[in-house]
Amino acid sequence: MEYIIKGGIVFDPLNHIDGEQKDILIKDGFITDKVSPKAKILDVTGKLVMPGGVDLHSHIAGPKLATGRLYRPEDTRRGIKTFPKGSVQGFETGFSIPSCPTTGYRYSKMGYTTVTEAAVPPLEAKHAHEEIDSIPNLDIPTLTLFGNNWFMLKYVKENNLEDLTLFISKWLKLAKGYGIKIVNPCGSEAWGWGKNVNGLDDPEPHWHVTGREVITALTKVNEKLGLPHSVHVHTNDLGHPGNYETTLETFDCVKHIKKNKNVNRNQVIHCTHVQFHAYKGTSWRDVSSGATELIDYINKSKHMTCDIGQITFDETTTMTADAPMEYDLFRLTGLKWANKDIEVETASGLIPSIYSMKAPVSAFQWAVGLEFFLGIKDLWKIGLTTDSPNGGPFIRYPRLLTWLMSNQKLNDMLDNQVHNWATNRTDITSYDREYSWNDVAIVTRANTAKILGLTDRGHLGIGAKADVSIYDIDVNDFDTTLMSNAEIIEKKLLNALYTIKDGEIVVKDGQITNLVKSKHLWCNVVGLEEEEEQLIRKIKPTFNKYYTIKYENYGVTNHYIKPDTRFDINCNKQG
Repeated sequence: MEYIIKGGIVFDPLNHIDGEQKDILIKDGFITDKVSPKAKILDVTGKLVMPGGVDLHSHIAGPKLATGRLYRPEDTRRGIKTFPKGSVQGFETGFSIPSCPTTGYRYSKMGYTTVTEAAVPPLEAKHAHEEIDSIPNLDIPTLTLFGNNWFMLKYVKENNLEDLTLFISKWLKLAKGYGIKIVNPCGSEAWGWGKNVNGLDDPEPHWHVTGREVITALTKVNEKLGLPHSVHVHTNDLGHPGNYETTLETFDCVKHIKKNKNVNRNQVIHCTHVQFHAYKGTSWRDVSSGATELIDYINKSKHMTCDIGQITFDETTTMTADAPMEYDLFRLTGLKWANKDIEVETASGLIPSIYSMKAPVSAFQWAVGLEFFLGIKDLWKIGLTTDSPNGGPFIRYPRLLTWLMSNQKLNDMLDNQVHNWATNRTDITSYDREYSWNDVAIVTRANTAKILGLTDRGHLGIGAKADVSIYDIDVNDFDTTLMSNAEIIEKKLLNALYTIKDGEIVVKDGQITNLVKSKHLWCNVVGLEEEEEQLIRKIKPTFNKYYTIKYENYGVTNHYIKPDTRFDINCNKQG
C-alpha cells in the first residue's frame, strides 16, 4: 500500500520537526520520499501527526498477568465491552489487567505501535510469547529477568564476568529476550529464604552477593555485548519511606562504566518507575518527597535515563517481580495477595491497589511523579509511563498528559481535588512548566525509542517504519493550556483519527479496522556460539538438579515467536 498523509501538523523531534505542516509519504511499510500516482491520499490538513507511540515499560504478557486475571475477576468485569457482529475486533475485557486482544486494541486506538513487556522470567518466557501472539497490532520487545538468577549470582560472587557474559548472551536467546531486566537485585533471592535486602549493599543470605555487585556486573556485561538497550533497573527498597538514598546510590554506582561506542543510546542504566523510589522519611507518618535531590542528580548526569511510574487515581492491580515488596503491601493494606515463585530465577507478587485523590499517600505519590515530569530539564532523559498497571492502566496516558500540558488543570486539582499532602510534602507548587506537543512526542515516542535503542521507529524520517498516529485535533486552533480542553485532549488521544502500523491502517476514527500479527523483538548475539555451548555443558548438571524441567525443554522455540524481528549483534565487532 502507498499513502500520502497530506497537510498534517507534524511533530517529529528526532528529525527536528516541531509543528511543521508537511506531507508524509508511505510505501511498502516504510516512510519514503516518493510514491506512485496510485498512492491513496489521507487528507488530514491541520491535524496532529506524530510517529507511532513507543511504550518502554509496561506489563502486558506473561505469568503475572495470567495470575492477576485469575484472582481478580472483578477487574475483568469492569472492562467488558462488546461490538456489533462483523466488527474486526472482538469484545474487550478487563480494566487494569485487560485480556491479550484487548491490550492490542486499546494501545492501537491510542496511536501506540510498540510496547515493551518489562519483566519476563526465562522459565516462563514461552507463556509470555504465547500471549504476545494473542495481542494484535504491536511490536513487543521483552526484557528478561536476571537480577536474582542463581547462575548470575554464582558468576558475580566469583567475579567471573567472562562466563556471566556467555550466560546472558545464551539466556537471551533461550528466552527470546530483548534486554536485561534487574528487579530488586538480591531481594527476590532473599525472599526464597523468607527475607528481603535493605539497600544496595545488604548481601542476600545464600550467595552473599549485594545489589551493587549485581547491577555493576550486569551493566559491564550489557556494554560488552553491545545490546541496544541498557540494563533496565527496578532498584531496591521500592515504596519504602527513606528509599531515595538507595536510589541515588543506584544512579551513581555505574557512572564509571563506559558506554559501548556502537550502540544508539546515551545511557548505561535506565532506572524505571522512579516515582516509587523517591521518598524521604522513616515511615509514612513523616514521609516527604525526595524527588528534588534525584532530579538534581539526573539533571547533572549523562549516563542514565528514567521513566516515571505515574499514579493515576484508579483502582488498579500492582504486580512485580519484587515479591517481598508485595508482601509488605499485603501486611500494610490487608487486601488479597498472590505470590508466585519461579524456581531459582525470580519471584513475583500481586495485590490490588486503590489510589484515591482524598487519600494522603496516594496524593503524595501522584505529586512526586509529576515533580519528575516537570523538574527534569532535558526531556531526552525520561519516558512517560505509569508502570502499567502498577501506578494505573496505560489507558490513562492521555489523562496524564493533560496534567502536564495545562497549569490550569494541574492547579485546580491541587487546590480543589487532591489531599493536601500533595502540596505540603512535595515541591510540586514550585513548577510552572507546561508541555508542548513536541514535548509529548519526545517522552512518548522519540526518546522512548532512543532509550530502547530502536532506530527504525519513534520518528518519521526516510526509511523509518511507517508507524504513524494521527489525532483529530486542529493544532493551530487548539489551546492545550486551557483546563476546559483537558477532557477533549483525553478523548481525542484515546481514540486516534488514524493509527498506521507498518504502512497499514489499523485504526480509523477511533475504531479498529485491521488486525495484524504482533512482532516479537529480541536480540541474538552472534560470535559466541562455541563458548556458549561449552558453558552449557558445564552448567547442565546444576540446571537439571534445581529446575523441574530439563534444559532441553526450557528455551522458547521458533514456533512461539512468529512473526519475529531478530536483532543480530556481532559481539566480535563491539567496542
